[in-house]
Amino acid sequence: MRRMSWFASVAAVALVLTACGDDDNESTTEGSGGSEEEASGEVEVFTWWTEGGEKAGLDGLVSVFSEQCSDFEFVNGAVAGGAGSNAKQVLASRLQTGEPPDTFQAHAGGELLDYINADQLEDLSGLYDEWGLSDSVSENLLDAITLDGAIYSVPANVHRANVVWANPTVLEDAGLPAEAPASVDDWLADMQTLRDNGVDAPLAIATDWTQTMLLEAVLIAELGPEAYTGLYDGSTDWASAEVPAALEKYGQMLEFANADRAGLDWPDAVNKVTAGDAAYTLMGDWAAGKLDADGLELDTDYVWWPSPGTDGVFQWLADSFVLPVGAPNRAGTECWLEVVGSEDGQREFNTAKGSIPARTDADPSDYGPYAQAAMEDWASDALAPSLAHGSAAPVGWIDAVNSAVGQFSTSGDVGALQEQLAAAAQ
Repeated sequence: MRRMSWFASVAAVALVLTACGDDDNESTTEGSGGSEEEASGEVEVFTWWTEGGEKAGLDGLVSVFSEQCSDFEFVNGAVAGGAGSNAKQVLASRLQTGEPPDTFQAHAGGELLDYINADQLEDLSGLYDEWGLSDSVSENLLDAITLDGAIYSVPANVHRANVVWANPTVLEDAGLPAEAPASVDDWLADMQTLRDNGVDAPLAIATDWTQTMLLEAVLIAELGPEAYTGLYDGSTDWASAEVPAALEKYGQMLEFANADRAGLDWPDAVNKVTAGDAAYTLMGDWAAGKLDADGLELDTDYVWWPSPGTDGVFQWLADSFVLPVGAPNRAGTECWLEVVGSEDGQREFNTAKGSIPARTDADPSDYGPYAQAAMEDWASDALAPSLAHGSAAPVGWIDAVNSAVGQFSTSGDVGALQEQLAAAAQ
């Protein structure tokens, strides 16, 4: 299927995967379910969810785990830092020294390739069959996380990355409608109108990975979802002539952004919008969980729409959990993973986090207006992967692009940015 072919193409472009041998398969079979002695004890769950809607979503999962896996004790191994930048460094060190947590959060898709290549993850396909997940997970997502017939993670949700959150009062005070501009050019024009009306930095952004998200949204709008996806499967050349025009427009957008962006995390950028200091921020729909937790009302305190020029495109990512090779409490990890994939677990998690369930049998009435709209779009829109959040490419590629984008934030050198983006793809 198309999504499976895309994952395989990314694998071929990014690195040569070593095939999982028979020994790994035998280990999975022999260890399944654990022994009676193992069926208790602590289960360390490693994430980067420490505050706001993310922490509330994790707490929802823990409540279901405590009920359905009562023989086990949840241990919170969270490391703070937006997009997991700090957590991934700590995790890499632990995996290299043979001290894995029982399970860890990882974005489904390309981000898993490094772990798979290093033989650090177990194939969960047998557990999918045992739990009926193969028939319950969205087909688009299942295709995207399947590599050579193996599945290495259990997705807890689906997030949308290409979302703009806006303050309707700030827009209306500048004479602008509280609705999406039709294109990137129209959005830039509206930002100029806002500045002319006293809003110095109409666009609020934060540290480098949030800037990568903005860059991706501009690339989707200017190239279209198919050519954009081709940047990661090799069918679109980063060095091609069509890329610089998009990078120029991205650079123009930064001219309307807050100067203190390098020292902020994504909640700070959202707060600038809700406080009325900025009109827009582009952030994944985990922002919905924060806005709800802050007690803000849709259409009164904030509005949202797909990033200008990307209407009809769902740029996706998915939070998922894995079974590391050598997990100290395998039985407890399997119980956690079963909860993550369950209808109850996904409801308690996603209604708090702002995301939509990975399962297809969820009841939309359990979710708020934003999530219901996102469920409809996920089922009907063209799909595009997220680089910043791991569905498009491995961690090394992500890190290289984040570094390039961070440098561009200061230099504004489009030629250098394009060269660095092309080099990151090699």
